[in-house]
Amino acid sequence: MKIENAEKPTGNWDPAMSLWARVQRLEGDVIKRIQSQYGQHFPIEVRHYCAQWLEEQPWSQIEEDNPAHEVYAHQVLSHLIKAIQIQIDEFPSSNESFLQKMVLQDSANKLQALYTTSPLLLVKAIKSCLAQEERFVHQAENPVQNQDTMNDQLQSTETHKQIEEMIDRCQEKTQATEADLKQAQNLQESFVIQYQNQVKVNAQIQQVEKQNKDLNLYTNGADGGPLAESMTPQQYQQLIKNSGQMEKNLRKQKEDLERDLLSKAEELLQYRLILAEKHRVTFLALEELQKLVVDKELIAWKRKQQLSGNGVKFDTQLLDILQQWCESLAEMIWKNRQQVLGVEILRQKLPIDIPAGTPDLVPELNQKITGLLSSLVTSTFIVESQPPQVLKKESRFTATVRLLVGGKLNIHMSPPTVKSSIISEQQARALLKNDTHAKSDTSGEILNNNGTMEYHQAKGELSITFRNMSLKKIKRADKKGSEAVTEEKFCVLFQSDFQIGNGELMFQVWTLSLPVVVTVHGNQECNAMATALWDNQFAEPGRTPFAVPDSVPWCQVAELLNGKFQAATGRGLTAENLSYLAIKAFGGQIKPGEDFSQRLISWSMFNKDALSARNFTFWEWFYNVMKLTEEHLKPTWMDGSVIGFISKNSAQEWLMTKPNGTFLLRFSDSETGGITIAWVADDPSKTGERSVWNLAPYGRKDFIIRSLSDRIKDLDALVTLYPNISKSQAFGKYYTAVSEKHNEVKDGYVPSTLVARLPDSLANAAPMDYNNPQTPQGSHLGPDSPVYDPNSVGMAQNHLQPIDEDMDDSGAFDPSLLLSATMTDYSPDDINDISDINIAEFLKSMSQKK
Repeated sequence: MKIENAEKPTGNWDPAMSLWARVQRLEGDVIKRIQSQYGQHFPIEVRHYCAQWLEEQPWSQIEEDNPAHEVYAHQVLSHLIKAIQIQIDEFPSSNESFLQKMVLQDSANKLQALYTTSPLLLVKAIKSCLAQEERFVHQAENPVQNQDTMNDQLQSTETHKQIEEMIDRCQEKTQATEADLKQAQNLQESFVIQYQNQVKVNAQIQQVEKQNKDLNLYTNGADGGPLAESMTPQQYQQLIKNSGQMEKNLRKQKEDLERDLLSKAEELLQYRLILAEKHRVTFLALEELQKLVVDKELIAWKRKQQLSGNGVKFDTQLLDILQQWCESLAEMIWKNRQQVLGVEILRQKLPIDIPAGTPDLVPELNQKITGLLSSLVTSTFIVESQPPQVLKKESRFTATVRLLVGGKLNIHMSPPTVKSSIISEQQARALLKNDTHAKSDTSGEILNNNGTMEYHQAKGELSITFRNMSLKKIKRADKKGSEAVTEEKFCVLFQSDFQIGNGELMFQVWTLSLPVVVTVHGNQECNAMATALWDNQFAEPGRTPFAVPDSVPWCQVAELLNGKFQAATGRGLTAENLSYLAIKAFGGQIKPGEDFSQRLISWSMFNKDALSARNFTFWEWFYNVMKLTEEHLKPTWMDGSVIGFISKNSAQEWLMTKPNGTFLLRFSDSETGGITIAWVADDPSKTGERSVWNLAPYGRKDFIIRSLSDRIKDLDALVTLYPNISKSQAFGKYYTAVSEKHNEVKDGYVPSTLVARLPDSLANAAPMDYNNPQTPQGSHLGPDSPVYDPNSVGMAQNHLQPIDEDMDDSGAFDPSLLLSATMTDYSPDDINDISDINIAEFLKSMSQKK
C-alpha cells in the first residue's frame, strides 16, 4: 500500500470527471446533505482544494478499525497537511487570497490537533464523506435503476423527511411548554405576592379592630388616657369615625384581594392542568418519534449491519444520521423531564387541590418521560463494529461499541467503563428474559476485555474500540443430536453502567454482538461461515436468540449466494448462474420450465448433506469456488471471461457449435475449488470427428505456481474464448511479462520457467494463434527445463506441483504423481463402450517403452 506524496500527483487525474466535480453538479437538498457532513472534523475547504490528492489515495486498502493500519493513517495525515500547505503556497499574494489562506491554515492546524493521536479517525471521516458523495452522485447519474432499489431509496428519503419534520414539531412543542412553565412560574409568583399583600391587610385589620375597640371603650366612660385629654370631644369623635372607615376600607380591600386570589388560584390551577395536557401531548409525540427512530430506523440499521456480513453494501453514514436523531431526542426528553420536575417543585411550593374527577397527570408524566429516557439510553448502546462472526480461538480480534447519546447527556464528562464477555446461545436467551444472574454468566475467557469509553470531540462520538481482544478459552454446550461444533453459536456481551444528572439517574446498559461461531482450526472456517451467513440472512425480527428457520425458499438462498459472491469477487451471479446452482442444490431434481424460486431448501441440503455422488456439501463446493475466484480469478471473472457455473454437458453442447480451438472456463463439479478448461478440437483417435476435452481442474495451489492467464497462454490448443473472443484479447492484459533480467545468469544459476503443456496428441489439435507474439508457438521445453524428460515425450504437465510436494515420506520422487498431469476430469461414465479402449495396443506400447 502506498500513500501518494502530495508533491507528486499522478498525471492521469481528470478534474472534469473527478468525483468532486460531479458533486458540484448536484442540486437542491442533495448538495445540502453532502455539505452537512463536513465540519471541523473534516473541513469542506480541504475537500475542495485537495480534491485530487484525496481521490487518488488507496482508501479501500486502509481499514480504519485495524490498529495495524495506524502507520498508514499517520502517513495520510502527514501528506494531507503537506497538500494543504502546497495549496496555501500556490495562492497569489493578494487581498482576495488572504482569507482563503487563513481558512486553509486554520483547517490544517485543527486537523493536526484533532488526529495526531488518533489518525485512523481521520481516515474514517474521509472515507465516510467520499462514500456519501459517491452514493449521491451514482443516484443522480443513474436515474434508471432497479425499481426495488429506487423504491427503497424513496421510502428512506421520505422516512428521513418525516423524522426531521417530527423533530421540528417536538422542538416547537418543547419550546412552547418551556415558555408556559415560565408563565406558570410568573403566575405563581404573582399569586404569592398578592397573597402576602392579603396577609398584610389582615394584620392591618386586626390592628384597626383593636384600636376601634379601645376607642369604643373610652367612649363608653372608660378613661381615655392621654389621647383623649389631648383632643377636643369633636376631634375624638372624628378619630373614632376615621378608624371605623379605615376598618371598613381594609375589609373591602381584603374581600377584593381574596376574590382576586381565588381567581388567580383558579387560573393557576387551570394553567397547570393545561400545561400537564400539553406535556402529555408532547410526550406522545416524543414517544412516536422515538419508536420511529429507535424501534424502526435503528433496528433497520442493525439489520443492514447484519446483512453486510453477507456482503450486502452498507452505508456507514447512516449511523451518524441516527446519532443526530437520537441526540435530538435525548435533548428534548431531558428538557421535558426538567420541565416536569419544575412543575412538581411549583406544586410543592404552592399546593392547589385538583377538583374531584380531574386526573392528576403530573406523577404519570414524570414516570412516562423517565421511561422514555431510560429506553433511549439503553437502546442506543450499540455495537458499531462487530467482532468477526467466525472467531478463531487465540486469535486477536476487534470490536467497537458506541453510545449514540453519550455526548448530549454529559456522560462523556465521566466516561464509563465497558466490559466484554462471550456467552452461549442459552445464556443470551436468559439475558433477554431479565435473568438477574445472566449478566455474570460466561462461556469462555476473553483477554483485554475491559476499557474506558473515549469522547471524540471532532465528531461528538462516545465510543470504545477493543483492539486486542483474544478468546483464550471456550466452553461448549452438550451436543444436540448431529449438530457440529461449527453450528454452535455464541455472542459477545458488552455491558456498562453510568450515571446522569449528577447521579440522579443510574443506568445499567448492555448489548449483544451478532452470533459468532468459534473455531480452533482454519479448516473449520468454511462450515462456520455457512452457519453465520444462514443466521445473518434468515434471522427474523424479535427472535429468540439465535433461532432461524430450518428451511427457506430458494429465492432467498439465491439472494444470499449472489450477495456474498459479489462482495468477494466484484461481480454478482446471473440468472443462469443461479439456475445452475439451484439444480446442483436440489440434486438435479428440477423439471424443465419449473418455477423453483419458492421451492424450499433446508439447512441440511445447504451444508449438512453431501451432494449426490460427492463427499462435500453444496456450500462447501460454492465456498471453495468463491475463494478460488476471489484469490486468483477476480479480474477475469469481473470482465466476464470466466463462465464458471456451467455443467460439463452444457459446455460440450456450446463448444460443439464453435470452431476448433474454442474454449471456456467452468468450475469443476467433481472437486471443490477447481476450475477446468474445456475446448473443442479434432479427435486424434477418430478421423474426421471432433470432441470436447477437459483439462484436469486447477486449484488454488496451482495458481500460486502459475496464473490461469499464463497457463492459457502456454496452451496452443486454446485459441478463441467462447463465443468468439481471441484469447490474447481476453487474457493478454493479464499475462506475466518476462523481463530481460529473467534470462541473466546470476551467481552461476540459470533461471528457468514453468510452462503448461498438453499431451502431444492434443497439443496441435487446434490452429495456433499468431495474433499475439507472446503466445508460444510449439514446444518451449528443452533439456534445461525442470520438467523435461527425454524418455517421456508428451508427458509434460499442465499441473506443475512444487518439488517438495512430489516427494513421499522418505524423500523419494513419486512417479505416480505424474499421472495426474495429463488427466482430464472425465469420469468412467463418460466412456460409452468398452471397445473405446484398445487394451492390446496399450500393452504393446508399454512393453516397447520398457
